[in-house]
Amino acid sequence: MGVLNVTPDSFSDGGQFFSFDQAIAQAERMLNEGADIIDIGGESTRPGSEFVSEEEELRRVIPVIERLAAKGSVPISIDTTKSIVARAALQAGAEIVNDISGLRFDVALADVAAETHAGLVLMHSRGTPKDMQQLPPVADIMSEVVNGLSESVAIAERHGVARAAIVIDPGIGFGKTVAQNCELIAKLDRIAHSFPDLPIMVGTSRKSFIGKLLDGAPADQRLYGTIASVVASVLQGAHIIRVHDVRAGTDAMRVAEAIRIAKPAT
Repeated sequence: MGVLNVTPDSFSDGGQFFSFDQAIAQAERMLNEGADIIDIGGESTRPGSEFVSEEEELRRVIPVIERLAAKGSVPISIDTTKSIVARAALQAGAEIVNDISGLRFDVALADVAAETHAGLVLMHSRGTPKDMQQLPPVADIMSEVVNGLSESVAIAERHGVARAAIVIDPGIGFGKTVAQNCELIAKLDRIAHSFPDLPIMVGTSRKSFIGKLLDGAPADQRLYGTIASVVASVLQGAHIIRVHDVRAGTDAMRVAEAIRIAKPAT
């Protein structure tokens, strides 16, 4: 999954693809580099960020979705927590909704996904982007994530979303400490065991925990750390990797997957 931030304030690219032409060019670049899904977001979820209005989010993402959907190259995902934005994006040609709140912010998003038969990514997170890194850490992050995802999946199914349409995401970086992020990746197989029929998506790309592990490396110097986290995630059972650097992520995932498959079952 290639990340396309149509925002002026994302932590990873700082508005680099905020204009329509820049966004389309970046999407085409990611497609050429092997992206299987393009994930388009019009609201930054970096630590400390504020929510934007539905109108502003729609203004940012809909023209880009319409243009890319017309090309029909790969499925398009809309990264939003708002049901109104999700519905408009799906009408414009998106096929997947990526909800970083796991339905905590707007449960009607599940109704939209059910009605349109869209794919639905449910991510675990704590608090809101504005306050998530100020929350006290939980004592047992594995139980917190498994229980939170179980609740999100149950809500989605109660609202009519087919289980086969659901993907889960442990939410690396969203209200977790550096150590907890590392633990979630190291023990991703436990999450897979808890949800044996659901694909797992992991998004570690350029995140702050990598920078902290690399002596304060800024976002544009976290590629090698990102690749290490991608390989570790795939070896522990991740099915989808969400990245900014598609060519590097694709190559790393292909090699890690070949190694994982070669490992005898225990």
